[in-house]
Amino acid sequence: MGRRALRKIDPQLDLSAHFLTLEKLPRPGCAQRLFTEEAPLEIEVGSGKGLFLQNAAQENPQHNFLGLEVSHKYARFTAARLAKRQLSNALAVHGDGLQFLREFVPDNSVRAIHVYFPDPWWKKRHHRRRVLNEAFLADVVRTLEPQGRLHFWTDVPAYYQNTLELIANTTHLLQGPLPVAQQPATHDLDYRTHFERRTRLQGAPVFRAEFEKTVGSGK
Repeated sequence: MGRRALRKIDPQLDLSAHFLTLEKLPRPGCAQRLFTEEAPLEIEVGSGKGLFLQNAAQENPQHNFLGLEVSHKYARFTAARLAKRQLSNALAVHGDGLQFLREFVPDNSVRAIHVYFPDPWWKKRHHRRRVLNEAFLADVVRTLEPQGRLHFWTDVPAYYQNTLELIANTTHLLQGPLPVAQQPATHDLDYRTHFERRTRLQGAPVFRAEFEKTVGSGK
């Protein structure tokens, strides 16, 4: 199912502190320098409409949250969501998330990496386009701090199983999969993402897993 139309962004809303583009970031650069306060960093690859970033930043003001989104209009929508709530510990970056991890994130510097409902690229010949590939996992291991976590959710059982096998076969430095319990929603937007909300309201299953970087592991 394709993405739904977005609401219009208030033209009076200042997005300058919450919306960045990868191509305009200074090089050499560091992800932590994009925030006004130094704090443990969590990165979401594929931030969509920004529900996770909004809720996580509100619930964990002692952490910084950075969302990477390849769609310009969705990245701006996320930035508007954060700006409207004046969340200084969260921002959206438009661009290739894998490139950002590779070029802007130092070793052992990220508390958590979140990948929720990535495009499954259904056709076998397109599987190489999936976010969760060997190159991405190598950067996950490199950038996570010891005991840092990779969060992966999907509604596609084959993608879930293929990813678990890929992680097991390509790195021994991620311990898991660790089980993740489904929590009951206490209100209409009490979901990790809008996609999770839609999936659960339709009665479809969500497959969740976490992986923890081994203590003392290197790249």
